[in-house]
Amino acid sequence: MKIYLDSANLEALKTYPVIEGVTTNPSIMVKAGIKDYSAFAKNILSVIGNMPISFEVFADEFAEMEKQAMVIKSWGGNAYVKIPIVNTKGESSLHLIRRLLDQGLKINITALLTEEHINKLCEILKPEDVVIVSIFAGRIADTGVDPVPTMKRAVEKYKNLLKAEILWASCREVLNVTQAREAGCHIITAPEDIIKKLSMSGKDLNEITLDTVKTFYKDATTAGFKL
Repeated sequence: MKIYLDSANLEALKTYPVIEGVTTNPSIMVKAGIKDYSAFAKNILSVIGNMPISFEVFADEFAEMEKQAMVIKSWGGNAYVKIPIVNTKGESSLHLIRRLLDQGLKINITALLTEEHINKLCEILKPEDVVIVSIFAGRIADTGVDPVPTMKRAVEKYKNLLKAEILWASCREVLNVTQAREAGCHIITAPEDIIKKLSMSGKDLNEITLDTVKTFYKDATTAGFKL
């Protein structure tokens, strides 16, 4: 399973050798203070080399989405175009996705949460389509529903589409990396704080206990607490 960094932080891209690709979106870019979308994209492409990266369209009308998709495609062969499964009106993007795929674009279909999303997308895909299917497992979990069965069903459903990759999106904790791998996902995308915590994977729990107690002791001592 490949690990992608979900970020708009150029310095982070130079920091984590574990990553094999990058995803970003308008919300992440706004939080990072990005003002010029195209300039940022060209900057990040110069940093990541040939790694795959997904840039999202931000139009809401399908005709304008298509124009933006063609601009993103022009940025390089490693650029995937992120298209949301629906627009803000709840209208399906499947017709646009099919049209873009027929023009040879690499598409990252994003914001999938329901079985209906997963099933209907699968119905329009062809074996030659290069797609990433971004299922927001973390947001499914936020509703109190275990996303693992959904991810397993998606992996099984898409298994004959050899150029389609199932991506676990909205990663919330390191456990999700294990869950995604066990579900058979091809990719998980994670923010910087989760990538940092991957160094704890397999660490002895007794050692973590000791580190935790030392931290509590140090902070209490530094604060000068007294009883």
